[in-house]
Amino acid sequence: MVHTDVHVVRRRARRVGARAAVHAVLIGYSLLAVGPALLVVANSFKERQAIFDSPFSLPTPSTWDTSGYETVFDEASFPTYFRNSLMVTLLSVLGVIVVSAMAAHALSEFDFRGRGLLRIYLLAGIMVPIRLATVGLVELFGSLEMINTLWALILVYIAMGIPLGIFILSQFFAQVPTELKQAARVDGAGEWRVFAVTLPLVRPGLGAVAVFTMLPVFNDLWFPLVLAPGESTRTMTLGAQQFLGQFETNWNAMLAALSLAIVPVLVLYVLFSRQFLRGLTEGAIK
Repeated sequence: MVHTDVHVVRRRARRVGARAAVHAVLIGYSLLAVGPALLVVANSFKERQAIFDSPFSLPTPSTWDTSGYETVFDEASFPTYFRNSLMVTLLSVLGVIVVSAMAAHALSEFDFRGRGLLRIYLLAGIMVPIRLATVGLVELFGSLEMINTLWALILVYIAMGIPLGIFILSQFFAQVPTELKQAARVDGAGEWRVFAVTLPLVRPGLGAVAVFTMLPVFNDLWFPLVLAPGESTRTMTLGAQQFLGQFETNWNAMLAALSLAIVPVLVLYVLFSRQFLRGLTEGAIK
């Protein structure tokens, strides 16, 4: 009896030790990933000398300095950049979710000729980078007189996110009970109504698609530089990059600009990370 109790205690201790090791690795990786961003934000509120004397310390009343942010808002239109980024990101995510959800429902619900080829075509859209079509996109939007418009970015990002969105949501729509959809049809519901009934059941998948679309769109520098480089259409990332090129020696302004570019992304990830992880785990388990 005593030997059994000792064995159980040892097994529990090994289990606790393994969990502690896993948590230590995860915490260390999180600090490694988030630490530089927090360091940039902390130093953006310190005077220039304190940035070099104690870069790893938090700002104190004696080192507190917001001149970098004053320079940023005086010399650049960061509120406009943020508004542009927010508008492009929200409309792109909305477009990807709407189109992907409808297409995924059709692919999982209806058996039609060429469905397999269509799936392969969508998978190719995931693997082939859309940046390879930059020249064609510039010519297309130039002929449509849409260069330096936010709609050019929105349409490109929607097209970029649809293949992955359909791929993810198809798995979720395929797991919706067939009995539920058949019961809705028996009650006289049309296909649009059936789609509306099943949509709340795939909310974790919608959250995963939203995060997968949101972060790359908000962080993208290539297409804003090519399609919308004008002052009134610049996004946060492009505005920060061009601002940094003008103030290479003003460390306070550079760190303030970087902070304004980093913080929104961190906030978006914190707000939607739980829904994102829930979507991935539920899709894998089911």
